[in-house]
Amino acid sequence: MDEILKLNKVSLTYQSDNAETKAIKDLSFSVKETEFVSIIGPSGCGKTTVLSLIAGLLNPTDGNILYKGEDISKTNDNIGYMLQRDELFSWRNIEKNVLLPLEIKKINTKENRENALFLIEKYGLKDFVKSYPNQLSGGMRQRVALIRTLAPRPDLLLLDEPFSALDSQTRLKVNGDVYSIIRSENKTAILVTHDIAEAISLSDKIIVLSKRPATVYKEHVLDFDKNLPPIKRREDKKFSQLFETLWRELNDEN
Repeated sequence: MDEILKLNKVSLTYQSDNAETKAIKDLSFSVKETEFVSIIGPSGCGKTTVLSLIAGLLNPTDGNILYKGEDISKTNDNIGYMLQRDELFSWRNIEKNVLLPLEIKKINTKENRENALFLIEKYGLKDFVKSYPNQLSGGMRQRVALIRTLAPRPDLLLLDEPFSALDSQTRLKVNGDVYSIIRSENKTAILVTHDIAEAISLSDKIIVLSKRPATVYKEHVLDFDKNLPPIKRREDKKFSQLFETLWRELNDEN
């Protein structure tokens, strides 16, 4: 697999009138095409800040970030960002919510609309295209949010704790849905999560960040079968061993 993203000794320092705060220091890692990478770390270490840098919403103080060999210095239409909340507009039905990015990016062509509607049908939401967000369950709303993120056809998806607002049972189901959709569409994904079990069940690679200023503390390449659903990974004996390792590493950093 080819490398799609590379962070080279990335640092970020926030400046204020009275002081400066170093949020990230010499952060380096890479992501291959179609790889699912999870980022975990101590609370407040800057996990979401890393996603903002990759998305081009922030510029590093030092170092550089390469997307397919090119510097990221601004937002990139090939990178999709799925936030913690689904952020669906209550006054727009599901179809219009999914089509919204096409309108914003001025790529609302017949071909792109047909592709978005195809995704809605492919992933079980055809009967809800004229429904409104408040008529859907939390899990279905997250599925809509993911399809909306996929509508502009990004190559790389950034997922910022998209399951955190769901109850545990729904969260497990949506994990499986999201994993299946991302694999089916051959997308590359980077997930930020506080949930160790979630990271293990979804990922090809897990990056453990240090406390602030964040750098890579450990990196783990997982060898689960990619065709194994997330729920089935949790039954594998390697799961509990890796969970203990990651828990210990996070507590070392705390």
